Amino acid sequence: MKVAISTDQGYVSAHFGRCPSYTLFEISDGRINHKQEIPNPGHQPGFLPGYLSKRGVTKIIAGGMGPRAQRLFEKQNIETYIGVQGSVDDVINEFMNQELKRGEDLCEHRFYKRSSVEYSHPVEDAIPQKGKNICVTAQEKGLDSEVDPRFGRAEYFLIFNPDSVDAEAIENPNKEASQGAGIQSAQLVSDKDVSVVLTGRCGPNAKRILQSSGIKVITGISGNAEDAISHYMRDKE
Repeated sequence: MKVAISTDQGYVSAHFGRCPSYTLFEISDGRINHKQEIPNPGHQPGFLPGYLSKRGVTKIIAGGMGPRAQRLFEKQNIETYIGVQGSVDDVINEFMNQELKRGEDLCEHRFYKRSSVEYSHPVEDAIPQKGKNICVTAQEKGLDSEVDPRFGRAEYFLIFNPDSVDAEAIENPNKEASQGAGIQSAQLVSDKDVSVVLTGRCGPNAKRILQSSGIKVITGISGNAEDAISHYMRDKE
């Protein structure tokens, strides 16, 4: 069996067709016999299913893909797993242990309902929230810091708990990443029981990952981090 995972800097890419590369795993008798990362040859309509089939791929794992692509893979007898997040190595282990869970489509073929709540800053494709904490991108550790306008390459993520009124400052380990900073930062924030991200701007891949985790993304935020949190909480009431 050969499995292909859409890959971006060691993580599962949100879009199977536009990922920088694919990681191919040859598996037999419950073991990985060979691992190879190959560059994406280009996203042309209908091309990739045949291309991967010729390489012996029988399973493909990705963050998302459109229904037409899924049908084309099915015609090539390739099973698709979408809505998958995490590092490539963790995901292949989950697959081999039969623990891999499919999720919501993370690519742009999925459409979200926009929030009807008015806010003084643009709301990016809000979906129902699952967590409770508020994440603000910040230039420094404290709540008196200025909001960092970048999500994926923010200096810090301030995780504010509205119940305890405490804030945890997390230095962003992905700020110097050559690629995939937004995706990796979204994965980090998604593990912090966050309900909303307040930031200046957020790329489409990171935004889709956050939304798929039930996290609202509000962009256009600037000024003091504590003021941004207070403003959001007032408008939420």
